[in-house]
Amino acid sequence: MDKPSFASRLLDELRLTLSDRWLTALLGWLPLALFLLVWAIFSSGTGRDLPIGVVDLDHSAMSRNLARYYDASPTLETRRFTSVQEATASLNSAETYATVIIPSNFEKATLRGESPEVTALYNSQYILIGKLVNAAMTQSQSTFAAMVETKGKMLHGTTVSTQAAGQSVPVRFQLVPLFNNGTNYAQFLVSAIIPALWQIVIVASGMLSMALTDKRIGLENIFKQGLLSALVAKVTGLLIPLWLMGVVFATAMHFGLGWPMNGSWTLLFASQGLMVSAGLAVGSLLYLGTRDATRAMSLVAGFTAPAFAFMGVSFPASDMPFLAQCWRAMLPISHYITVQIGQFNYGATLIQIQPMLLALASFSLIWLLVAAKLKRLCRSATLIQEAGI
Repeated sequence: MDKPSFASRLLDELRLTLSDRWLTALLGWLPLALFLLVWAIFSSGTGRDLPIGVVDLDHSAMSRNLARYYDASPTLETRRFTSVQEATASLNSAETYATVIIPSNFEKATLRGESPEVTALYNSQYILIGKLVNAAMTQSQSTFAAMVETKGKMLHGTTVSTQAAGQSVPVRFQLVPLFNNGTNYAQFLVSAIIPALWQIVIVASGMLSMALTDKRIGLENIFKQGLLSALVAKVTGLLIPLWLMGVVFATAMHFGLGWPMNGSWTLLFASQGLMVSAGLAVGSLLYLGTRDATRAMSLVAGFTAPAFAFMGVSFPASDMPFLAQCWRAMLPISHYITVQIGQFNYGATLIQIQPMLLALASFSLIWLLVAAKLKRLCRSATLIQEAGI
């Protein structure tokens, strides 16, 4: 019997994929729906009106002025409490994210130059919210302290307000963020969450495609007549839609959401192709190692689900322990995200991203293990068939 052509194999793979609703969803609408959902969750971009509790034990004009400085921040919204116990209960129940306690005799101590202590407690369990609240409170307090110091200088003989301000704040710092200068946490989170979800889709697609072929046709039957041609057809039928999915995500982030792109689209798209190939190889190997879809899906989940924590976006990769860095190196997405960040933000050159591209390309060696496993299955099936004859 003549071996089927590559084109016929590719068409057979497409028909087989379209016959399975779950696999079709993974290669089509489901990832796009997840992208829209994640973007909708973080679409506000920056935190606004985060509630904090203020306990004013002084009830003076200066303490009320300090509370107004907190409330003037677009990030914060103050809520007054009459006691520390009420504010603490609100903080513990997550109704507020911080508690500011203004001590009694605050105004008198300030006017006497005694530097009274205002206590601010914030919930750092919510990492992103905690950072936003902390930064906003620090800015409000610094502005208020400079204002008080300026008025004090003017009361002691410095009649020019600019001179008094210069004496109060002798050194001024200008902090200029080079990337994400709008402190848009949607740009920071969504651009990392989407690739992490994309990796799950890729690895799961590779596993499910092998499982579907094994269930409907049998791996031995489809790969015994030209293993290389059949494997390339299977990979091509998955790689194209998954790679186009990555292209859609990247272009939507730039052209649709207006996020920066300072590098090369060619390098980014090439790294996406390597990323898809790596994920499909991992998924295929996980199925062939078990030949059980349920167990293989558990392995897929265990391998890909923690990816966001190991990508080095929310926590510096250089500060991770050795075992965490080893796990990170085994995840294709950790190498791709470095390329994506380099292209989006820095305009990294080919030389700069070459290590990450080589790391992604090295995952292609897994295809050799997949081919060896398939060849062994075909050989075993042939021996069994000959023995039966």
